[in-house]
Amino acid sequence: MAILMLYPIIWMIISSLRPDEMIFSQGVFSLSDLSFDNYREGWDALRHPFGHYMINSTIITVGSIIANLIACSMTAYAFARLRFRGNRLFFAIMLLTIMLPVHVLLVPQYVLFSALGWTNTPLPFIVPKLLATDAFFIFLMVQFIRGIPRELDEAATVDGAGPLRIFWRIILPLMVPALATTAIFTFIWTWNDFLGPLIFLTDSNAHTVQLALRSFVDSSSTGSGSSWGALFAMSIVSLLPVFLIFLFGQRFLIRGIATTGGK
Repeated sequence: MAILMLYPIIWMIISSLRPDEMIFSQGVFSLSDLSFDNYREGWDALRHPFGHYMINSTIITVGSIIANLIACSMTAYAFARLRFRGNRLFFAIMLLTIMLPVHVLLVPQYVLFSALGWTNTPLPFIVPKLLATDAFFIFLMVQFIRGIPRELDEAATVDGAGPLRIFWRIILPLMVPALATTAIFTFIWTWNDFLGPLIFLTDSNAHTVQLALRSFVDSSSTGSGSSWGALFAMSIVSLLPVFLIFLFGQRFLIRGIATTGGK
């Protein structure tokens, strides 16, 4: 099963080392005429070097991660620990937003961001996350915080700590697995996002990695002008950050999903 699941990646790696005319004419395990020419050509094939698009994706991704960690953790703490009027109602409304298709929001979001002059900038991807719009991560953190014993809060309250200090000094350090899980998922989803950048980033200077990869494929139905070798080569390059993040963060990912926070 592992070999079956890895077959598309193996095929893409080998195809990235072949000339275009040999990619679809030879078997996957035919290892003749392999070279790194596609990587050199693909890096400089577009209007800007491929590193330019990786920097654009990095800016959006890092900004989204920071915004999600700040906003979602504070919102989750409020839902899990603080008592205020409408707590359950607002929490239910927040959960309902998970079922709202993202496509429904694209048109009004584009109208709003265009009026604000935010198109072709990272702002449409980062600023909404500062308002805790990712309900999935809020729910994840709420469940994690609920697993932390309330006796810790009560002890801190006796010592004179307020809600903000309890959150900063007690809850937040214990939330590291949940925060790491949020960071990993945000990185993967934002880095791989195609629809959002396609709508909000119309200027090629602001394109992300996913839009740059689309530029390698000819828009004609035959695809005769597509640079398949360069496309596969740059696809491998774009996959490396995701692979490394998942490789080094998988232990936090498992702890964040499997544990409840209490020890």
